[in-house]
Amino acid sequence: MICVSIAERDLGRCRDALLDSTLAELRIDQTDFSEDEIQELFALPVNIIATCRPGTKSEQQRESLLLAAIAAGAAYVDIEVDADTDYFNKIVDKAKNHDCKLIVSYHNLEHTPQMAELENILGRCFLLEADIAKIACRVHSSADCARILSLYQNEKNIIAIGLGKKGTFTRISSLFLGAPFTYASLAPGKETADGQLDRQRLKSILDALR
Repeated sequence: MICVSIAERDLGRCRDALLDSTLAELRIDQTDFSEDEIQELFALPVNIIATCRPGTKSEQQRESLLLAAIAAGAAYVDIEVDADTDYFNKIVDKAKNHDCKLIVSYHNLEHTPQMAELENILGRCFLLEADIAKIACRVHSSADCARILSLYQNEKNIIAIGLGKKGTFTRISSLFLGAPFTYASLAPGKETADGQLDRQRLKSILDALR
């Protein structure tokens, strides 16, 4: 399954993009929507992942927006594995009370750690009661890609992908190795992460491979 990662800043365009998707990730951190607007979007009849990465908003803002998304009907909430404990627990408690599944994620924008560290990170994700553990690391070589994809050998309910152009094929391979879904951009030029394919191109590739 393809999850369309959306960061439209206009409310109407964002609504239309979500409604045109079966599964979508709303990158709240890349938008300026109010809590009321977030609730309106997550109340749409679409399976939506609520994601708000650190960097553009305060922790309090991120917490409030994610809690609003969960209350409105988010299908998943994505929280970083190294998030502050109080912040993490508040969001997880809300998710449990609203039938919202938990994605615990690890991102390394610089490099791909060695295998032992990657396995340790996955273990931490599942200790935190992740429904899905997500690993996304910058890849610089085929060995980095192989290390990431080898995680599928022993784990279920994971999404392990490489960031950057050299990692693009891991986004395709992941679906054949057991990932529940992979991420794609809404259209060319609307990527929310380095190495994403747009959904039409990704769909064409997957159709050809199948």
